[in-house]
Amino acid sequence: MEKDQFVFVGTYTQPIKFGTGEILYGKGKGIDILKFNPETGFIKHFATKEGVANPSYLVFSNSKKYLYAVNELKEYMGEATGTVSAFRIDRNTGNISFINLQKTGGTDPCHVNISKDDKYVFVSNFMSGSVCVFPTGEDGALKEPVQFIQHEGSSVNVKRQNGPHAHSLTLDKNNDYAFVPDLGIDKLMIYKIDFENHGQVLIPQGSLKLSPGSGPRHCEFDASYRHCYLINELASSISVFDYGGKGGFELKQTVSTLGEPYEGDNICADIHLTPNGRFLYGSNRGHNSIAIYNVDEHSGMLTYINTIGCGGKTPRNFAIDPSGRFLLVANQDSNNIVSFAINEKDGTLSEVMRLESPTPVCVKFF
Repeated sequence: MEKDQFVFVGTYTQPIKFGTGEILYGKGKGIDILKFNPETGFIKHFATKEGVANPSYLVFSNSKKYLYAVNELKEYMGEATGTVSAFRIDRNTGNISFINLQKTGGTDPCHVNISKDDKYVFVSNFMSGSVCVFPTGEDGALKEPVQFIQHEGSSVNVKRQNGPHAHSLTLDKNNDYAFVPDLGIDKLMIYKIDFENHGQVLIPQGSLKLSPGSGPRHCEFDASYRHCYLINELASSISVFDYGGKGGFELKQTVSTLGEPYEGDNICADIHLTPNGRFLYGSNRGHNSIAIYNVDEHSGMLTYINTIGCGGKTPRNFAIDPSGRFLLVANQDSNNIVSFAINEKDGTLSEVMRLESPTPVCVKFF
């Protein structure tokens, strides 16, 4: 029998006003810790690290010693800024202990990533449209930021794109380049990385212009880093790019995340490949579903398989377990996390169970 694995869940604990104008009243208590059975796909609540404000997105250090969480806030101690927090992880018990926090210099930080050597943490500030870079100490603590980059511009959707909205930061295989989808300006911002230049770790290299009104949100590379998949929040689509290295992209395909015409409002959220690279999934908020695609092993192109209900409302983030056998969906507005089994032959999903979880936003296998 395989040992249970820990799963960490970021939540909203306070009211937050989104870019749509909607106000969500967070019900979470902090960072939830679950236990996951890798044989059955069952999950259960284990513990909660309370007292953490809006820890909406999480990332582990590659050493698995530390956890970093953005605190998605518009104000901190009277300043128009969010924060990012560092925690130490007890790998045996799954418990976490607070180390420190730093201000992100922008509002509503929504995403955090870390370099493969664990020496730099990158935070994307959604509402104000900026990126901040933090060195880390040997004890995992976040040091003062060494760089702050403010995006500029707007796009065609007056309600959602009246300014920049940096949504995430993805690194290439060797951490030579970083890519930031900016929903507000319909661009994939491209940065060369120089870890030796502590004053300018991210060196701007221009941008990839995307379709007006697409609203790029998250991207993920396949294992070979030859193909990149970008989910477009506002257009309900996924764009497939060939990646030639050195920040060079070529658009090959764009597919809808909705299997059939849908008259209601829908915006996309998360995107992930299975570990073997055979299947890709994207989440639909409004349609409340997970779109499923087959990935061609040579071209990287997508073929639509089907779309399945997410088992709740507003599937925000989801995660695939390391074995590629199960997928967990965080349904933000129905306050639950749903476990699905992945059919290894055709990628389709079948529901395993539902777990009550207060306003879950991000789910990460440890």
